[in-house]
Amino acid sequence: MLATQISTTELIAIAAAGVAVIAFGASIALAIALRRLRRGQRLVLGDQGERDLVAHAVDLHEAFGALREYLEDIGQRLDGRLATAERRLDGAVTHRALVRYDAYNEMSGHQSLSIALLDANRSGIVLSSIHHRDSARLYANRSMPAPPSSLLSPEEEEALRLALTQEG
Repeated sequence: MLATQISTTELIAIAAAGVAVIAFGASIALAIALRRLRRGQRLVLGDQGERDLVAHAVDLHEAFGALREYLEDIGQRLDGRLATAERRLDGAVTHRALVRYDAYNEMSGHQSLSIALLDANRSGIVLSSIHHRDSARLYANRSMPAPPSSLLSPEEEEALRLALTQEG
């Protein structure tokens, strides 16, 4: 036999070595792919060990159900608080007007005044401060949505009219 010829056993050995190298490369590629898959699985499922996707989906569904109930409860409580706040704000002063005048027709520079302070229901008070040289008086009238005009002075009626005609 010549030295250049390769025996059958040597040929089989070389082929087996080639298959082993290919198998080794494939196993490395599969190990890398498996590591990527496990990293992705940890991102989706968390670090809770060996779990399947169906069990995780059931847990997520239950968690979202609990979250929905919690948010509905929070929403109902916020609606209640908002309604209370709206009722309280209806009593706040939303319409106001000030009328200055000279009550005694003196040259005092319009030191007397009438001010109307009304809430969203258009009820409130009308205050009048009448100034004279050596005295000042304060008058208060309650204003309902339809006040009797005979109880109000013309200046108080003007303050009330201005307050009611202004935008909130």
